Amino acid sequence: MALQPAAGTRDLNPGEVDRNRRLSERLAGVYRLWGYEEVAPPTVERLDTLAAGGGIDAAELVQLASHEPLALRPEMTASIARAACTRMATRPRPLRLWTSGLVFTSGRADNGGQRIQERLQSGVELLGQSGPTADAELIRLLLAASAALGLDASVHQPTLLVGHHGLLEALLTGVPESLQRACRQALTDLDPLALAALPLDPQRLAQLTQWIRLRGEPEAVLKQLGGALGQHDLLEVLGDTLAGVAEAARSRGVRLQLDPTFQPHFALYDGLVLKLVCQGPHAPVEIASGGRYDALVGRFSLNQPGVAATAAGVGFSFDLDALRELLAGDLPEPERPILVAYGANGQVHRALDRLESLHREGRRAELLSEPMPDRASAEQLARERGQATVVWID
Repeated sequence: MALQPAAGTRDLNPGEVDRNRRLSERLAGVYRLWGYEEVAPPTVERLDTLAAGGGIDAAELVQLASHEPLALRPEMTASIARAACTRMATRPRPLRLWTSGLVFTSGRADNGGQRIQERLQSGVELLGQSGPTADAELIRLLLAASAALGLDASVHQPTLLVGHHGLLEALLTGVPESLQRACRQALTDLDPLALAALPLDPQRLAQLTQWIRLRGEPEAVLKQLGGALGQHDLLEVLGDTLAGVAEAARSRGVRLQLDPTFQPHFALYDGLVLKLVCQGPHAPVEIASGGRYDALVGRFSLNQPGVAATAAGVGFSFDLDALRELLAGDLPEPERPILVAYGANGQVHRALDRLESLHREGRRAELLSEPMPDRASAEQLARERGQATVVWID
């Protein structure tokens, strides 16, 4: 009998589960204030839904042995976009939805076997509204949600990385089509050696190598991009969006950084892309990511004429496991339960009455399952178990 969980998964103790729940509740409170409604996409989906039109590599999916091609969800955006275009097709747009739950990805363990990574996520999706207004709302909501988590700007140094699929496409203008895929990979991986290995003309190679190093304060980066790309509508729209959220970010201690080559791990996005990074004890920690995925919604809308006209989506998700570990020392401990103890078997029902009266007051309390010889013994046991105090029935 195997005594360890599957490679990549882990057991969470009660304290970790409680911290996950409290983090999820803080985020949910913000989502609700902004008008977002909770949905629950299925954990198991068809492979063609999860592959998201090629945006997710099939090798990263935890596939199931079944009569039809099924897998565990690696993220929730594709499932919510599918539901929005089918079961929720007749609901007025825009749809503001939020969800939380487990996601699963597959990789290779050190021994060559399968390694399943299990993560807890919480996030939002804004569907049916394209353009910079929705992008600005999403960024402001992300900033409001991060503020509710209690991040310390001086310790965690939160940085919101912003990119745009269109910027990356503009940077690749002039690169031979046969080299564009490899070029894009080198840029998003920040790999100048891979870029140098491509048969590019020296001038183009020098320019692309410069883009790998280009990131920083949005206004300065946009100015450099304008000098290289010339008049470009995307630069103006992106500049207006970031200028509109700059004060909200500054007031919450979040640094905005524009990175023209940044793209999230899953290739779902075709517009604005985001990643919120904090400084952990030993290295930077990614706590949230997302972006715009209009083309993905469009694929699910092909046979839904009424939905296709508003085929747009943008969203983000928080990694609650990463947050829990980042804020491990900053989350207050839950209230310790009261121990209701008694001195004789005949007092059990009185002890249960007292237990329920404490519950009606909203106080955590639990019953000692065996009688104790005296109150001092019960108090000693409570100290050993880390309980707040003893209510003694005698």
